[in-house]
Amino acid sequence: MRTKKDIKEIKEKFLLNFKDARSELKFNNLYELLVCVMLSAQCTDKRVNLITPELFKAYPDIKSMANANLASVKMLIQSCSFFNNKAENLIKMAKSVMENFAGEIPLSEDKLVSLAGVGQKTAHVVLIEHNGENLMAVDTHVFRVSHRLNLSKAKTPQGVEADLTKAFKTDLNILHQAMVLFGRYTCKAIKPKCEECFLSELCKSKDKRI
Repeated sequence: MRTKKDIKEIKEKFLLNFKDARSELKFNNLYELLVCVMLSAQCTDKRVNLITPELFKAYPDIKSMANANLASVKMLIQSCSFFNNKAENLIKMAKSVMENFAGEIPLSEDKLVSLAGVGQKTAHVVLIEHNGENLMAVDTHVFRVSHRLNLSKAKTPQGVEADLTKAFKTDLNILHQAMVLFGRYTCKAIKPKCEECFLSELCKSKDKRI
């Protein structure tokens, strides 16, 4: 694990280079955000952004999604990974919001994770993007970057999240998105761009390519 000095420097460099970091998912409201994040599990943001315009045209709000035809939703999202399960979960999620939360998507973690298809990571991303909450969410990019920078040795996303939260403490919402974008475009799984990495001097990963 890193020293406090290293962690402080890594954090400062992330905040400097990604001070305006935002999700690349395209959404206009809380309903669209939740649907986008649910669809993005094990699927690229680029693919989700290609799917959602027609999906939101057909089902523009939580009420219409609750009453959606399953076959129709499957057809609209069929190019997304695990589309069968995701279609079922979207409708179940919407029905639960209508029945248990008076049609208003809840904005607390415990209530969000009670919805079908919404785990801790999805809940955290929604709360980060909608409320700017001081939370960390760990996807495949954050997981990879955390291990390469020796910020965590945990074997699960939940373990990595706990390590990052303890290490960074504040600005977690910005750092989450910074690490996502950094992992997506610089610290890539295959052929990381180490020659243009602003953290190269702090990286001793076996994957380093300089």
